[in-house]
This record gives sequence, C-alpha cells and structure tokens, in this order.
Amino acid sequence: MKYRFRDLPRMLATPGGRLQVRDGIAYNLYPLLSRLAHAWRRTVVRRTRVVAVVGSFGKSTTLRAVSAALGVAIHPRALYNAFTSLASAVLRVRPGQARAVIEAGIAAPGEMERYARMIRPDLVVVTTIGSEGSPRLGSLDDIRDQKSRMVRALPASGTAVLNADDPRVAWMAGVTAAQVVRYGFGDDCDVRGSDLRLDWPRGSRLRVDAFGQSCEFAVRLVGRHMMVPVLAAIAVAIREGVPLAEAARRLAALEPTPGRMQPVELPGGVTMLCDDFKSTIETLHAALDVFAEVPATRRIVVFGDVTEPPAERAPVYAALGERIAAIADHLVVFGPSLADYATGARRAGMNAGAIHDGGLTPQQTVVVLRELLRPGDAILLKGRRGQKLDRVRLLLAGAPVGCDVALCDLQVACTDCPMRERGWHGRPRVLERDLH
Repeated sequence: MKYRFRDLPRMLATPGGRLQVRDGIAYNLYPLLSRLAHAWRRTVVRRTRVVAVVGSFGKSTTLRAVSAALGVAIHPRALYNAFTSLASAVLRVRPGQARAVIEAGIAAPGEMERYARMIRPDLVVVTTIGSEGSPRLGSLDDIRDQKSRMVRALPASGTAVLNADDPRVAWMAGVTAAQVVRYGFGDDCDVRGSDLRLDWPRGSRLRVDAFGQSCEFAVRLVGRHMMVPVLAAIAVAIREGVPLAEAARRLAALEPTPGRMQPVELPGGVTMLCDDFKSTIETLHAALDVFAEVPATRRIVVFGDVTEPPAERAPVYAALGERIAAIADHLVVFGPSLADYATGARRAGMNAGAIHDGGLTPQQTVVVLRELLRPGDAILLKGRRGQKLDRVRLLLAGAPVGCDVALCDLQVACTDCPMRERGWHGRPRVLERDLH
C-alpha cells in the first residue's frame, strides 16, 4: 500500500511512524539521487574499482564477505540494496577510494539495467537464482535474464565472478565479453571448495583450491549455502591482488550476518539458529538441510510463513511439515499456517503432541517455547521478513519486547527499533501491510 497525506499526523505521533515518514521521503528522492549518483560515478570516483553483488539469495553476506576479503569498510546501511539506498551507496564512495562493494536487488523488470548504468561495475559477483520476486519478475529463466543485466554491463576488461554450481548463474558466462571466474564445489571451478565440515556452533571448516593454491581454514558461517559468499569473496580477492592466505585470514573473522544462519547461545544451554530474514522455499530447505546436521539433545523448529508461496500454498506448507518431521522433535508455528504445516508433519509421523500453535505474537510463541526448552536443545528460527521473528530470540535472551504486531514494514532491525521495548499499546499503530 502507499501511504497517504492524511496518514501523516498519525505516523508522526510515534518514533516508528517517524521512521516510516523518513523512509518515504528517502524513496521519493530517488530520481534526484540517482542522477547525482550517475554523475558522481562517471566523474569524481570513476577510477574506483566497484564490485557489484547480485543474485536471489546470499547477497548481503556476500557483500560483507567480499568487503572483508578486500579490506573495505562496510557502511551501516550497505545492506539496503535498491532505489535511494543504492544511489546513496554510490554517493558514499570517496574520491581516491581504491575499491567499493555495492549490493543490488531488484523487484521489477528493467531495474537492474538502470542500476548497472549507475554503478558501472568493474567486477560482478552473482550468487544464486531463485524464486524470490517471481510474482513480479516471472519464471526462473526470466529472473536469470533480469539479474544478468549487471553482468552484461561489464566492460571487456571487467570480471564476472559466477557461481558455477547454479546452472542459471553459470549460463551468464555466455552473455559477457569480460573475463569469467567460476567458483563453487564443482571440479571445473577456478575457486573450489571441498571437505566442508560443520563445526557447531562455532561455524564451519573447509578447504579451498584457487588458481593453483590451496588452504584449509575455519569460518564462522554455517551451512553449505553460506560458503557461496566465502568462495565468491576469495575469487574477488585473488582477482584484485589479495593473496589467498590473507583473504582466508580476513574471512575467518567474519561474523554471520544477523538473521542469516546466525547461531546464538541462549540462557539455559539452548542454541538458536536464527535465519529469520527471508523464507522463500529455497532458503527454508537450505536451513533445514543444515539443521539436520546440528548435534543437539532435541531439535525444535519454529516456522512462520513462506515468502511468496505459489498459488497452491497448502501443499507447499504440507511438504515443509513432512521435512520438519523427519529431522525435528518439535514444530512450533508462528502465524496462521499451523493447519497446513501440521497436515504434512502428521503425515510423516510426527506426533500431534509435538506440533504446537505459537500464536500470532512473539510473546505467545515464547510462552510455548519456555514450556518446551531443555538444556542441550537447538532451535531453528525461520520466518518471512515482515514477521520480525527476531523478537522471539530477544525475548528468550531476556531482552524487553513490548511490540506484538503480527506484521511490520519498518525498515529497521528489531534490535534498533524505537518501538521494540515500548510497543504500540495505546498509541497510533504502525501501518501494517502484507509483505508476501
């Protein structure tokens, strides 16, 4: 929905509403800021080498990994990746800065071409192609074509750094005259990962072979799909003259991106794997793949809604319920989808007593969890962005949370939200919208 002028007094009455007003003003400045960013990139910072990160999933962690490997500082708003935020990222590049890393996300056809003209990348990293954005962008091949516009914008002297394990990303090698560097776990990769081992909850260990060099090192990231950013970062670093050993040393210190496969120790000997930033089909299954390997006394899955489910949503939820039943001891459902998850979980043999209604607020979910949890348990927390399930983690950690809205479109993490502690009780409420 679009906010209307008559909503303005109501929004200005609370800090959360004022954040919405700020973001709305920033959004409307995009036409001006994009023109300034075009000019800035073509003149003042034309000699800065810019790495653009695109793809359906893993962009933010890849941006952080590439920045770490190159020794580039990360701005607090670097992970905001479209419209005004993207123009602002270009304008933050300083004269004389050797390198910059910019993430670009799209929601509609044609946007990537405009972003490519603004960024003018020297290197492009492509992570994966998946279903996110499919209602607006079309089929997976349509999404591939739109994401490839950044690769097509590379000059012949540039470099396309492509995930060779994803056939739709590997396809992009044929649409550019730039040099192509392939990374992944396959034998034909220039930067190849192997011997991946989970080191729960500290992270993972893996071996990397890159352009005739090799090393084995530990990272704090968890899961095979989180190694995509690591391998991409090594590819970029070596291409930019950073030795493999130095890139590995820098990456070993990289913390997980908040809300993306982030292990968190909770009171009472419980560990939570927080992956609540996105919940498209691909990310749900990837998280379950990792969680199945987690050593724990019991595994407890807390699931919210699926982002952008297909028209026949019930079978999707039921299939996820079946998968959960195969690896977890308990399922707690946040939101309105309990019946669909439970259909699949019971079909796969999960006892009805192990399937729990987590209610419609994080406080209700935490009441259920506190009754369940024992020392040695592990929790997987997964839900779509607007559900703000990080509030569940905060409550279990003992932090004050007064906010109980079911959906929220504030573009701020719960840890930084001015409404998190005070909540909306007795005040004009944030304008909620369905973020499917």
